[in-house]
Amino acid sequence: MKKFTLVSVIVLILITLLLGCNAARGVGKDLQDTGKHIENIGK
Repeated sequence: MKKFTLVSVIVLILITLLLGCNAARGVGKDLQDTGKHIENIGK
């Protein structure tokens, strides 16, 4: 049970770090830009 709790805490910390880092924001911006380009193709 202790091992499961430790692994859970580590996973939660890693998820928090990934969501908060600038790289995640950069990926979000890239996806947003791609969506805008796709919308403009149909116009």
